[in-house]
Amino acid sequence: MNPAYSVILFTTASGAGYGLLALLGLIGVRAGLPTSLLFACVTLVLALGLITIGLLSSTLHLGRPERAWRALSQWKTSWLSREGVAAVLTYPVALAFGLVWSGLAPYPHAIAALGMLTALFALTTVFTTGKIYATLTTIRAWNQPLTVPVYLFFALASGGALYLAIAALFGKDPDTVAPVAGFALLMLALLKFRYWKAMDEAPRDRTMGNATGLGDTVRQWEVPHTSTNFVQREMGFVVARRHAKRLRSLFFILLAIVGLLELAAIAAPAFALPAALIFLVGAWVERWLFFAEGEHVVTLFYGNPSA
Repeated sequence: MNPAYSVILFTTASGAGYGLLALLGLIGVRAGLPTSLLFACVTLVLALGLITIGLLSSTLHLGRPERAWRALSQWKTSWLSREGVAAVLTYPVALAFGLVWSGLAPYPHAIAALGMLTALFALTTVFTTGKIYATLTTIRAWNQPLTVPVYLFFALASGGALYLAIAALFGKDPDTVAPVAGFALLMLALLKFRYWKAMDEAPRDRTMGNATGLGDTVRQWEVPHTSTNFVQREMGFVVARRHAKRLRSLFFILLAIVGLLELAAIAAPAFALPAALIFLVGAWVERWLFFAEGEHVVTLFYGNPSA
């Protein structure tokens, strides 16, 4: 698939925002009121801001963005619609949590309940995003059980990196978020390694013979077009194998650097700032590769022997 930068921005920004929001909800459950109103406001605004930027960017690759709201109507059958519904429902819950957690609304007894709901809604939205891709049987690379766990741990790892960076700026104790961020980072690396290994080892059994039901004797006699068309450019995008290997290695190298910086941040919190920036770079690399390696079965029609 041809990676649309709007979708890369969407999955990177909203994933980080939902991950940060989920962690803030769990912090509220554990610790109650924060020690700083400004810290609470900054983290909440950053989380909701990243979510909003991501959701708005997801409409940029649509032919008629003003009709994006119609996607919400098919929630009974479509994971895309469920994602939209979950995203919309997260806003009022998160805002209510933000008001009581920051102390702007004097209802401290509601922090735990609203914090748990906020974390649940945030992670549910990320879950539905992952399911959109995991249920696409037409793209072998995405249609596997590790797609959703990778999305969830990606959100938690990026949210954890952002929280540690903000805590360092405010001179706050990272508390229990540091081990959670480290665990999420480790799980992300392991799951992504397994994801790519499973993708490489999966049989390329989607052929023209299977598509037509006529067996392996089917051969394409003539290509359908004399020049490249829109479907070939968007769904037939191919990233060279050597480039894919380099980008995968770069992603793991960046994750290792982030892990080392987060460990160093335990003694010197300032290291959390470059860790967050490097993680976002790694996230962009991984997201681009995720879409670029998605090979659609429609390419069989244009001469691809298997998909």
